[in-house]
Amino acid sequence: MYIGEVAKQTGLSIKAIRLYEERGLIMAPPRKGNYRFYNDSHVDLLNLIKEAKTLGSTLSQLKDVIVYKDGQVDWLKISIFLQKMKQQLVEEHQSLADKIKKIEGCISTIHS
Repeated sequence: MYIGEVAKQTGLSIKAIRLYEERGLIMAPPRKGNYRFYNDSHVDLLNLIKEAKTLGSTLSQLKDVIVYKDGQVDWLKISIFLQKMKQQLVEEHQSLADKIKKIEGCISTIHS
């Protein structure tokens, strides 16, 4: 599929897709004439990048995580990164829950 279709499917701009390609986050797709031709693997990876960014990941972090072995994405490395990211969010959630309990305690003390 051409870059316009990829942009529609992922919700990313054409400029962002080209940036991710330039930074090596996605492999350069083969060309058909003058046009790049993307496949489903590109779309999957672009969706992952988009989601990871919404969760607070930076492009430099993703650059270290998205690696290729024999021309294929190393999904195991990405999975490990996502598991670590999840654990970090769980810890942040617990920290926030603890802070909320302390605030509730303060409020309770004030009202009594």
